Amino acid sequence: MRQRVLILTVDGRTLTGTLLSTDQLTNLVLSQTVERIIRTPDDPEPSSQVEHGLYLIRGDNVVICGEVDEAIDAGIDWSKVKGEVVRGTKNV
Repeated sequence: MRQRVLILTVDGRTLTGTLLSTDQLTNLVLSQTVERIIRTPDDPEPSSQVEHGLYLIRGDNVVICGEVDEAIDAGIDWSKVKGEVVRGTKNV
């Protein structure tokens, strides 16, 4: 707990934040949550980040949760990052 994590959700959103709590259903509580909106290479708009603060993610919306290397993360200018859209997933 109290580690910086990155979450990919079922609908393709990318969220980072400090993990405060989790349970047996993978419900997650994050603080200092930021949603990263990565633009495609052909989009002239820069990528952006939206601050959400305290955030609850239901376990059935979590695709993956991984620890963030804060030193590497701090060195990246996220406004210049481009990439393909992460499509939504489907629970079977």
